[in-house]
Amino acid sequence: QVQLVESGGGLVQPGGSLRLSCAASGSIFSRSAMGWYRQAPGKQRELVAAIAIGDSTDYADSVRGRFTISRDNEKNTVYLQMISLKPEDTAVYYCNFPGSVRSWGQGTQVIVSS
Repeated sequence: QVQLVESGGGLVQPGGSLRLSCAASGSIFSRSAMGWYRQAPGKQRELVAAIAIGDSTDYADSVRGRFTISRDNEKNTVYLQMISLKPEDTAVYYCNFPGSVRSWGQGTQVIVSS
């Protein structure tokens, strides 16, 4: 059973930066694409960034150029570096496997507000 533990969220002013981390248990991490999702209040969860096994990346249009996803297979960890944050980035952020979604972790709250 894979467990996902997200961390690194917080309150940040518009224009600020945060780095999120997600640690995954189990042995499938290095053999799987990983993704960062977010769910804003009253909205559906959406995939905002993904990284393949070979480290190619893809981003939602709303975050492209501001968010960077990366992974460390030795640590079974995926990261999301976020810069130039906007109030509309406020959401709970989750990681998971885009090709085969597993049980969701608790997420990490990001609030962008002045």
